[in-house]
Amino acid sequence: MSRKRKTGNYAMSNRTRKFLFSLLLTFMLFLAFLDNSYSGHKWRFGQYSTNTKTNSDFEKYHSNTFTVTNVIDGDTLDINCRDNQNSNTRIRLIGIDTPEINTESGDMYFAREASDFARKTSLGKHVTVYLDEKENTRDIYGRLLAYILLPDGVFLNEIMLSEGFAYAYTKYRHSFYNKYNQIESRARSGKKGLWLNVTPEQMPKWRHDRDAEAK
Repeated sequence: MSRKRKTGNYAMSNRTRKFLFSLLLTFMLFLAFLDNSYSGHKWRFGQYSTNTKTNSDFEKYHSNTFTVTNVIDGDTLDINCRDNQNSNTRIRLIGIDTPEINTESGDMYFAREASDFARKTSLGKHVTVYLDEKENTRDIYGRLLAYILLPDGVFLNEIMLSEGFAYAYTKYRHSFYNKYNQIESRARSGKKGLWLNVTPEQMPKWRHDRDAEAK
């Protein structure tokens, strides 16, 4: 009687081992798939958290001048400085959010206009990068968070707001949070850029939700 019980336990142990081995093999294949899926991207996202703030970023970028090599959209661009495995450093402009290009439902309202303006204003220009000393230096995708000073002494972040090509990004705090809200308010009152005809439904979801809650 006891021998049968031991045999049953042994058989169950074998089944458990096989199950765990299959589960481990599936997980390893999944990781391999992810690695192959992203390895071909020209610009690869780094491993960063929302609490990333490094002294090396300040030493490498803060108050230094670089050339804008590519404009991705109204609030994202590349500069000619190597960043880990990437030949350029990708920058996300602090404090603003522009309409997105090539979403699942197409371009957002005023996305092309914002992208074209940023490209005309900054592409090929020698710009000075400033990081926020009170906030993070990177976002969750590894992009450098920065204020970009143009050769004429105007910050790209601010001109995108003042000319109505961007929203003041209120989801995250930064050193010029109140100032950027005021700049946006003036652009909105003057019906500049997107503020001339934008409807609540055409705004980014975070902005639409925020305005709805404020009512």
